[in-house]
Amino acid sequence: MGTEIEDVPDISAEWYREVTAFARNAPEWVRDAAEVATDAVPAILFALLVFGWWRARRGDDRRMALALLAPVAVVVAYLASEGVKSLLRLRRPCWDLADVVTVAPCPPYGDWSLPSNHATFAAAGAVALVALWRGTAVAAPVLALLEAFSRVFVGVHYPHDVVAGLLLGAVVAPVVLLALRNPVTALVGAMRRRPALTALLATTRPSAPPRGR
Repeated sequence: MGTEIEDVPDISAEWYREVTAFARNAPEWVRDAAEVATDAVPAILFALLVFGWWRARRGDDRRMALALLAPVAVVVAYLASEGVKSLLRLRRPCWDLADVVTVAPCPPYGDWSLPSNHATFAAAGAVALVALWRGTAVAAPVLALLEAFSRVFVGVHYPHDVVAGLLLGAVVAPVVLLALRNPVTALVGAMRRRPALTALLATTRPSAPPRGR
């Protein structure tokens, strides 16, 4: 069991107040864009993973294995985040800081604060995407950091919540990919020889060695 009351690090509470004050004074279109972006960035990462799978259909077995494992890694990281949240039961800042005006509506009581699920999802998605598609090595981490910042900007998380989420996603996703890569690569090699799975897995040409991009 956890507790519903926590001692928030002073620096995190201070940064939260500064970021939400900045958000309150930002132009309305910036606040509106942030509220949309905080939910849109995970969707963008997911769409990029789908596109990465489409590209992997013409790649070798290892690349297709990574494409199939990418969403698994993200889901495992998300579930780990949910488990930690349920165990710690730490309160959100917008529940307790009555003097703070938030951009987004405060989540209902029981939707705990640490770690940030959105940040965890974004970090895990970014790691999986970079492993699958080297060309996203800059864009994917930037999207994850943008997502983390947006959760503080709209007022639903402390900074330490999103840092914890980023770290959790960045640790869990590669562990899943590394642990399952070899067996899934072998499974993909076997399954690609089945005509019924051509649309999902097969290439239109023989598998080529990975080129690192």
